[in-house]
Amino acid sequence: MNKTQITIKDIARELGISPSTVSRALKNHPDISQYTKDTVNNYAKEHNYKPNTLALSLRMSKNNTIGVIVPEIIHYFFSSILSGIEQVANLDGFNVIICQSSENYEKEVKNAEALIATRVSGVLACLSKNTTNYDHFQDIIDSDIPLVFFDRICIGINTDRVVVDDYAGAFTAVEYLIQTGCKRIAFYSSPFHLEISKNRKNGYLDALRKYGLKVDESLIKVCDTREEAIIITPEILDRSDRPDGFFAINDHCAAGILYACKLAKLLVPQDVAIMGFSDGELAKACDPMLSTVEQHGFEMGKHAASLLLDKINGNTHGQYTNKIVKTNLIIRGTTR
Repeated sequence: MNKTQITIKDIARELGISPSTVSRALKNHPDISQYTKDTVNNYAKEHNYKPNTLALSLRMSKNNTIGVIVPEIIHYFFSSILSGIEQVANLDGFNVIICQSSENYEKEVKNAEALIATRVSGVLACLSKNTTNYDHFQDIIDSDIPLVFFDRICIGINTDRVVVDDYAGAFTAVEYLIQTGCKRIAFYSSPFHLEISKNRKNGYLDALRKYGLKVDESLIKVCDTREEAIIITPEILDRSDRPDGFFAINDHCAAGILYACKLAKLLVPQDVAIMGFSDGELAKACDPMLSTVEQHGFEMGKHAASLLLDKINGNTHGQYTNKIVKTNLIIRGTTR
């Protein structure tokens, strides 16, 4: 190996650690252990590591563009967030580059790499539901690019976040189902490594416990699309102890439950009540229209963009903000 050309990736490969860990160790980042810092710095010194000054100068040469990584643009919730982001960004003279991960981890990594290469001034990101490794987001921060998470967040990275009050929204929704007569309520969720899933499950469970209802783990399913709901719901409805209520992680999932109930010749909401989460256009297109939890995506987008612009403009003084957007219940035809 030519000693004058050793890179961060070379060090990472030789030491068996990630490039982002090497980068943070070289910058004396507080999250990196002293042992790792010493190991990296000693190796770098022994092999004559020199920072790539051209890359550093390019990295510092940012433009008036911010990047947004979003799971899917087609969903009303995410499109409303993007509208809020664009409104705030455009008013401050920034353009917006939108990257769609399509709920795919590998594509999300490429999105992050592309935004770093483009030298955007900042990044707003909502995790893919399949993401469990977050090195690519740390790479954004290590590239001196401000990062703000929204909706689906990573709590292991120190940066600003904007979320809806998932726990309170779920608790209120399930409590309403119980107060209107439901005694066996199923919960369809996104994968449970996501913070929104954990928080909404906790709201669901606490509402059941408050009213003394038994928690039946067989009624808690990982299912967050209309197609999946149509497939798994008939089996649950065939049970002798079938649920009389469903709480779904999003409106698409709720719409699938509604479709399956109709196929089973069940009356909604008389036989089965259904509650969604989002309040997008789909909720109003169903028959009957979906009862749901309104997330205020446009407001979330505005808050996220404002936090990012504050970081870009140096108005945060090193402090991190965790902004919580309140939800509210929308009662329509799928509940009593």
